[in-house]
Amino acid sequence: MDLHLHDIVELKKPHPCGSVTWEILRVGMDIKLKCCGCGHELMLPRSRCEKSIKKILEEKGHE
Repeated sequence: MDLHLHDIVELKKPHPCGSVTWEILRVGMDIKLKCCGCGHELMLPRSRCEKSIKKILEEKGHE
């Protein structure tokens, strides 16, 4: 999966705040995500993150 900084992605499961959209803050072996609803940040291993992404909503990282 081709992920870039500041892309907005939709995950399969909603965050407890109700939002399903996340912004990518770091890309590498681990991916850092920021919830677009409440601002909570978390880091996931790349393999787990790619499995949980439903679709990429906005591709801002390669302008």
